[in-house]
Amino acid sequence: MTTPTTNPLVSVIIPNYNYANSIGRCVDAALAQTYQPLEVIVVDDHSTDDSLARARRRDVTVLQTPRNSGVAVARNTGAAAANGEILFFVDSDVALRPDAVAKAVAELAAHPEYGAVCGIYEEEPLIRDSIVEECRVQQAYCWRMTSLGEVSFLFSSLTAIPRRVFDEVGPFNPRLRQTEEVDYGERMSARYQIMVTDQVRGWHDDDHELLPLLRKLYRRARLRVPLFARRRRFAKGFESPARSFGTVAALGALASLPLAVLHPAWLLLTAVLFGVSLSADTDMYRHVWRNRGVPFLTVFTGVVFLTNVAIAAGIAVGAAQWLLSRDFRNLYDADWSGEGSPATTMVGAAA
Repeated sequence: MTTPTTNPLVSVIIPNYNYANSIGRCVDAALAQTYQPLEVIVVDDHSTDDSLARARRRDVTVLQTPRNSGVAVARNTGAAAANGEILFFVDSDVALRPDAVAKAVAELAAHPEYGAVCGIYEEEPLIRDSIVEECRVQQAYCWRMTSLGEVSFLFSSLTAIPRRVFDEVGPFNPRLRQTEEVDYGERMSARYQIMVTDQVRGWHDDDHELLPLLRKLYRRARLRVPLFARRRRFAKGFESPARSFGTVAALGALASLPLAVLHPAWLLLTAVLFGVSLSADTDMYRHVWRNRGVPFLTVFTGVVFLTNVAIAAGIAVGAAQWLLSRDFRNLYDADWSGEGSPATTMVGAAA
């Protein structure tokens, strides 16, 4: 006679800061998972909109940080309160497919050597706000599809981690607000495999305004430079050599445009650099062309070009900052292990 197995408890941890538009859909999707047993914990990082009130309307555990401290602290706070054997981190602008947790648990059970199973975003946005958002969602989908398999960074917005692994690797660095997932992936991949699978999916409400999107990509690229310098190799995943050269070529194409004032022949250099930028992601452009057509592809190409420029500019400024600032060079080396998560306030009831 065989003894029936019991599914491990999964704790879905949702950090939130001012995502009133999507927090309800995110929590509802977590509650609608086919997998059981499951607990849902929302950690509000001292929002100024009504997202906290929206979370409290659901039958979930709601915690609040006493001050805005960043997503790393919010995730650590949720992990500290969680009872599950598996921690499933999902950002408050992501709504999971109903089978996302079940698929992630199955992957971890089949592969105990995995430190994390990361999912991907769907091709369609959670909320359709603008064509900029649709372009960004398409780009994110294509980049993640080319990253299936082992990676060396963490997609912390949609990922499942066994509790034993989280306890061994340690919490997210509470000092990092922008690149905590890259730092965590570096630490985890030194001990465990991090896998990306298209079996675990969710819909993402991405940035819908161009300038805020470009500023965010610029900041994140700049802040990754100390890790690039320390690692001295490309990460496994969508941070490929071809894409890196493509971003540099995009910045070069934009920078060469003023030379056309001196002589129109310089436009040839701009065209060549623009072509090099496109060639770094030919499969992505083909995919968009086949699925969305030429008019959308035209807009998509412009948005991707500008995101590449923003990323390359961030890397260039970060490289200069790395040369000039010791503190910046040591951004990921500071000893923060003694720092705990801030005290939290329980503002909801456990499900």
